[in-house]
Amino acid sequence: MTVDHLNQLLLVCSLVLLVAVAAVRISSRSGLPSLLVYLGIGVLMGQDGIGNIHFNNAELTQVIGYAALVVILAEGGLGTKWKEIEPALPAASTLALVGVAISVGVTAAGAHWLIGLEWRQALIIGAVVSSTDAAAVFSVLRRIPLPARVTGTLEAESGFNDAPVVILVLAFSQSGPVEHWYVLVGEMALELGIGIAMGLAVGWLGSWGLRHVALPASGLYPIAVMAIAVTAYAAGALAHGSGFLAVYLASMVLGNARLPHWPATRGFAEGLGWIAQIGMFVMLGLLVTPHELGDDILPALVIGLVLTMVARPLSVVLSLAPFRVPWQEQTLMSWAGLRGAVPVILATIPMVNGVDDTHRIFNIVFVLVVAYTVVQGPTLPWLARRLRLGDGATAADLGIESAPLERLRGHLLSISIPEGSRMHGVEVNELRMPPGAAVTLVVRDGKSFVPLPTTVLRHGDELLVVATDPVRDAAERRLRAVAQGGKLAGWLGTGGGR
Repeated sequence: MTVDHLNQLLLVCSLVLLVAVAAVRISSRSGLPSLLVYLGIGVLMGQDGIGNIHFNNAELTQVIGYAALVVILAEGGLGTKWKEIEPALPAASTLALVGVAISVGVTAAGAHWLIGLEWRQALIIGAVVSSTDAAAVFSVLRRIPLPARVTGTLEAESGFNDAPVVILVLAFSQSGPVEHWYVLVGEMALELGIGIAMGLAVGWLGSWGLRHVALPASGLYPIAVMAIAVTAYAAGALAHGSGFLAVYLASMVLGNARLPHWPATRGFAEGLGWIAQIGMFVMLGLLVTPHELGDDILPALVIGLVLTMVARPLSVVLSLAPFRVPWQEQTLMSWAGLRGAVPVILATIPMVNGVDDTHRIFNIVFVLVVAYTVVQGPTLPWLARRLRLGDGATAADLGIESAPLERLRGHLLSISIPEGSRMHGVEVNELRMPPGAAVTLVVRDGKSFVPLPTTVLRHGDELLVVATDPVRDAAERRLRAVAQGGKLAGWLGTGGGR
């Protein structure tokens, strides 16, 4: 490649990124996941589009898709709040295991009996489309004010169910007869167990190290966090476990560990997540050949109808039966089983393994994902309102950034008071900070001053709090409690009291 070719490639990539970033605004207004826009960019650049780029390397697509999925799962895990998903873990785990099995069976039966696919192809399609997509779920659900239990269940499910689905797709795509179901269950249990152990271990060790070692530059913390997350994936995969489950769990541990410079880390992870989504979806759009999709549109719509109207609702109802989830929440969870790039990436596995009729499988999955994302994404807010599941306005959480003061054996906490925080109107002495912690500076309207005990805090204020090592966590808990419950936090049922 010459320098001129490299310059042209950089120009095209930068223009694609700029168009993709601008498209986020359109998708946020329409309610459509941005993946559709990115897929469209890839299709326009492909051999049937204006770019006329011929790309058919399924193996490269799979490798890059796996790498992008690791980054997306890491970003999703870092943004998952433990207090929101902890009550939903049993239900989410059941959906990710039992629900996937039900969905695979029902969808495969529909593909076999209604479309006439052979059982191997039908099982592959059933497994491929039974995984809800983390990127699509995170991007849509975090814009809808749903109850914490619903959001927590769906987010945890989307983070967990990639692992068993990948195992099933690999098993169905192997040459020779498909293994007995009890062998598959045993292998799946072993791989998931290894993935859980590796993810929790790497996440805990990484968070412990980052909290006890002061790095020389704040920009190193985001890099270290993402490196730890990728390490969890690699360690889980090399140990013959589920690397996807490992990276999600490790990232969730890191995201709830109150690490130094956390807002910067979250911003860095979100940026990487966007780049991963854009690159992955554009490449998938390049891989598809639009003029070959015509014969597969009707089969895709039929299989999608079976998945959306029968398999997904049945898996939700049966999986959540022991948890007594209200029917309104079950209805929303049934409709919120969003598919995205993950099924399309998984459809490249049988292509790489040489399974018969793989291009038809890929085309069916591509059409199914696009068609039903167009239908499901924009209608989720409407359905939530009809079911009266919209969560009322809640107090906004604080933005807290922590920087370790290693030689002083303390921490400097930077706090931003957002609109909606109940810390507005609270005097500094009413914060009731633990001994060893104090508000040392307030920045208001661009001006800084040392507060008095009677200084009243306001929306938009930025505070600097110095806390010694032993009381750092207690100080942050107290600040968050006041932000949620006001000056009487701890007395009226809000946690975080002294």
